Amino acid sequence: MLKRLMILMMALVLGGPVLAQSGPLRLTITDGVIEPLPFAVPIFEAENAEAGQVAADISRLVAQDLAGTGLFREIPSSAFISTQASFAQPVAYPDWRAINAQALITGAVFVSGNQITVKFRLYDVFSGAEMGGGLQFVGTVDGWRRMGHKVADAAYSRITGESGYFDSRVVYVAEAGPKDNRQKRLAVMDYDGANLKYLTDSGSIVLAPRFSPSGDRVLYTSFESGFPRINILDVASVGRRQLETAQGEMAFSPRFSKDGSQVIYSLANGGNTDIYRSDLNSGASSRLTEAPSIETAPSFSPDGSQIVFESDRSGSQQLYIMSSGGGEPRRISFGEGRYGTPVWSPRGDLVAFTKQNAGRFHIGVMRTDGSEERLLTASFLDEGPTWSPNGRVLMFIRETQGAGGTSSLYSVDISGRNLKPVPVQGGASDPSWGPLQP
Repeated sequence: MLKRLMILMMALVLGGPVLAQSGPLRLTITDGVIEPLPFAVPIFEAENAEAGQVAADISRLVAQDLAGTGLFREIPSSAFISTQASFAQPVAYPDWRAINAQALITGAVFVSGNQITVKFRLYDVFSGAEMGGGLQFVGTVDGWRRMGHKVADAAYSRITGESGYFDSRVVYVAEAGPKDNRQKRLAVMDYDGANLKYLTDSGSIVLAPRFSPSGDRVLYTSFESGFPRINILDVASVGRRQLETAQGEMAFSPRFSKDGSQVIYSLANGGNTDIYRSDLNSGASSRLTEAPSIETAPSFSPDGSQIVFESDRSGSQQLYIMSSGGGEPRRISFGEGRYGTPVWSPRGDLVAFTKQNAGRFHIGVMRTDGSEERLLTASFLDEGPTWSPNGRVLMFIRETQGAGGTSSLYSVDISGRNLKPVPVQGGASDPSWGPLQP
């Protein structure tokens, strides 16, 4: 089962045809189009009366997470022949095969005071065997959504062979008001839009928040002083401090290093914009580029050895890669149009970007040598991609046209499939997808 779904995932990335295969799992892909894997999630067993509603809610959330990827198709409970009344009950494989379920997820929930315990098992229906051993998660009743996301992540990982992304958060700029007087404040939410929390008020303009690799801090640009300055915010305490820059300098477009100890950013001084690097412990900073052009939007490679950024040094906005210590950069974008907002994939193999060409904006990806460019979206204005923790999905901004236009968040698979809006309260822009939560 795992091997065949991995073939499926490769086809999604490469866009090539895969023929239906014999055996227990039949996945038919034609020209990169997938037939989603059918799965079933019976309502998890409530092991005591207090667990009844939360068991039902967790079951639904697990199914929604998996179906939302576009890789899986949930079989409705109305089609079930068997039920799993008890977590210990043996699986009646023939009954699940009869409705074409290829994966079965069962679970049980126990509530004691404010503590919740969730157990689950995953079965390969056609081979008639459990996939891996059973797992158990413990948390608080208020955190039941995290328990559901953790179950879905574990199931996703066992089936696909890659890590999940459901138990993660996104920091973004929440927007309200008319387009010519937009109020902006930082907000953080679960990847699916739940558990919204505001981190700043709307007293000043805030831009480009970026999660730290550990998810405990956020970098962002603020105009509170009248000049763009970089702030570092602690997500738990909402305490903040400012990155030191000289009077009159404008600092913006920051990102953390892999270990969270350093920040790369753009700094405008004397009419020139270059990329700088600062150590958060010592406060020491160094200039990485020295050119009369505009260099901005830097992003570290996962191993921290290289930086991708945008520059107009060739006469138009293009993408370049250089050593994280500076040095001569090499250009990687050579298609028609302008390229910007590059961000390195967590897997290290791709760079996502915004492209503007022929009056349209696109979110795209390319190899780090500039080859195999693929445009995943097209609209009046798509920009600012950010990667899911496993490098499978991109989230980005989509803005509608006209004086009444609004900004929303969308996501898309790196194959270009499963384009959909992210449910967010009000307008939203500048998303940054954080890591899986501990």
